Amino acid sequence: MRLFVSAPTSSRYRAADECVRGYTFVYSICMGHSRLVLLSIFFLLCAFVALADSPSQSTPYWAFCLNPDSAAPAQLDNSPRHVPGSKAVFTVAETKDLFSLPDWHPNQHPPMPRIVSHGRKPDVYACGYCHLPNGLGRPENSSLAGLPPDYIIHQIADFRSGARKSSEPKHLPVTNMITRETKATGDEILAAAHYFSELEIKPWIRVVETGTVPKTHVAGWMLVAEAPAASEPIGQRIIEMPEDVERTELRDDTSGFVAYVPEGSLKKGKWLAAGADGKLAPCAKCHGPRLRGSGNVPPIAGRSPSYIVRQLFDMKSGARSGALSLQMRRQVLKLNIDDMIAIAAYVSSLKP
Repeated sequence: MRLFVSAPTSSRYRAADECVRGYTFVYSICMGHSRLVLLSIFFLLCAFVALADSPSQSTPYWAFCLNPDSAAPAQLDNSPRHVPGSKAVFTVAETKDLFSLPDWHPNQHPPMPRIVSHGRKPDVYACGYCHLPNGLGRPENSSLAGLPPDYIIHQIADFRSGARKSSEPKHLPVTNMITRETKATGDEILAAAHYFSELEIKPWIRVVETGTVPKTHVAGWMLVAEAPAASEPIGQRIIEMPEDVERTELRDDTSGFVAYVPEGSLKKGKWLAAGADGKLAPCAKCHGPRLRGSGNVPPIAGRSPSYIVRQLFDMKSGARSGALSLQMRRQVLKLNIDDMIAIAAYVSSLKP
């Protein structure tokens, strides 16, 4: 059943089935009525159920993932946990400590400054908890590995001044940056910026063009596959999810992500990024050859497509209004959401 090919959530597909059952019921009690009346009732029922099941947000739900308000707190167990390739042992409760990140692979990165590994209680969360010791992050936040240190420092200043916010007020990762991480001292910010800038950005996200994707729901501020497994049309969405959700939830920084993108996205994105449509300046003009950065302009090749869409959306909406963002805004104002999807898919598919 594909009545809602462009619907943003799997619940809308279930809504379509409910509508069909509703139509059958109405038909059985209105046999003498005209087909026009029946069709009108059918579409009204569909609209009512679909609206009732929609996420209450104006931003693309798959890019600005919001935990459901009804989500129950996870039951933490204290049994020892392991991940492949590591001798370390942590309990689930320990992996949830925002002031002490679980470092599964300490030999795979330089020594972390204390602000990265532990933060500063009670004000500043450990930077590496969200962005991971390898700096590659998760879909709900940003990849910091290999960014220019001055760029990182500038972004913290924008969070602090109000020049960088989120188009989605309920998006907790950005709220945490504003309310928590801006309380870091100048020395702490400098130490964290230099740590992450010196990390090598590595392939972390597998980009796949497809017409069908796993059904997902939001958990932990990102998309995860439903159980039992099922599939649905991708529509105009990017579905970015963990390759191994258990390892991702344990903060294993050797377990990456897969991003499913609509068929044809890479070709269209390459065309747009090159400025071939005449509307946009080539991305490489500022972001450098192969989009690997230039001076204080960040490298964007191989970064999270969900994150890239969020930033384009935020620049267009004005949620990001810092000096560097305003330079981008002149270009981003020309983009619609389909353009953003294509550009993000292409950029993310590039070798970092």
